[in-house]
Amino acid sequence: MATYDWSKFGLHIPKIMLPKEGTDYYKWSVVACDQFTSEPEYWDEVEGIVGDAPSTLRLMLPELYLEKPGEAERIKDVRATMDKYLADGTLRTMEPGCMLVKRTAEGRTRLGLVIATDLEAYDFNKGSTSLTRATEGTVVERIPPRLRIRGDAPIEMPHILILIDDPDKTVIEPLVNQPGETIYDTDLMMKGGHVIGKFIKEADLAGMKDALSALYDKAEEKYGAGSVIFQAMGDGNHSLATAKTAWENIKKTLSPEEIETHPARFALCEIENIHDDGIVFEPIHRVIFASKGQSGADLIDKTVALLDKFNAKAYLADADAQVPAGAFEIPCMAGGSKAKIVVEGPENKLEVGCLQHVLDIMVKEDKDCEIDYIHGADVVERLSAQDGNAGFLLPAMDKFMLFPAVAADGALPRKTFSMGEANEKRYYIESRYIAK
Repeated sequence: MATYDWSKFGLHIPKIMLPKEGTDYYKWSVVACDQFTSEPEYWDEVEGIVGDAPSTLRLMLPELYLEKPGEAERIKDVRATMDKYLADGTLRTMEPGCMLVKRTAEGRTRLGLVIATDLEAYDFNKGSTSLTRATEGTVVERIPPRLRIRGDAPIEMPHILILIDDPDKTVIEPLVNQPGETIYDTDLMMKGGHVIGKFIKEADLAGMKDALSALYDKAEEKYGAGSVIFQAMGDGNHSLATAKTAWENIKKTLSPEEIETHPARFALCEIENIHDDGIVFEPIHRVIFASKGQSGADLIDKTVALLDKFNAKAYLADADAQVPAGAFEIPCMAGGSKAKIVVEGPENKLEVGCLQHVLDIMVKEDKDCEIDYIHGADVVERLSAQDGNAGFLLPAMDKFMLFPAVAADGALPRKTFSMGEANEKRYYIESRYIAK
């Protein structure tokens, strides 16, 4: 068996940046910026916990504040803090290597490896057969505001989780027994559980490279040369799409030699094995916030009408009504009342596909109407009880369908699944220098 170079897998061994020794990792580590976007009270509490301590909270912008008054000033503050942390030694650079991460939350433990993905091996455009594959449709309109943050920033701190399909657990799991230095072992704020990080030098990753080579050969046999799906996006799709867009802009200014080595060509990520028992796919629910003069019930009626227009038959039923065989049922709620939408003869393969299609139409037709994507049925129930809001609950996807589905049909409808609940999402710890 041949042992391939890291680039064959669309991977790169980074120089990870970590906070200096003695840093309080409990205050340093903050959940991904795209979580709790309808719960400002969450971020207010995080502010209170962090205070004046060094923290990744100062290196990112919670998406709660995207395209809101004060955004430019917040981004300016983020850039200033990046420069400060680089200048005063708050951030230190490790030698080339990876971080083996053991995360426990909600009673589940999973393993991951912080590494870098090669953006030349990733294409988020529809119909792509790139080595690293988008698993959900990319909304290009969501990239520009995120690009304002990444833009000319000197460091990156993405929350990207990428999955590999390794049923025999040959790549990441054996690293538990590999020599390395435990860098952090800390609880995570706001019910984030616990995380342990062990740094492994590049020289000690030879066994992993061999395992990846064997896994690649199997993938090539399965999918065919030139069509291999080796990495599938698990979380942070738009974060990676933003990094890709930034790289394509930078690449235009570089020579062929510079393209090969420029640090912005790569994006820091955490790879995880979809066969890890600790990885659970949770549904992502929807809440619609109405324009003035509309009730949540009005929004549900519009949703049913659009579903009926684009499918064989759709109607509203009682919450406990029996559903015909083969039909979809989508629980919905507004103003404290609950019901379910029944879709017979659905055109889409997944409930989320049916619902997302019509919600996108509603938002396009009514500029004051907004969608938010929610983890947790309890949050949907609370938000939908407010005037003018409507909530829709969706089922979880079978995680073992991900690679076959994306290989066969391309990207799934956006926000089809979530790897755990919001508090189980990646917490920022590692970063990387991306300026030349």
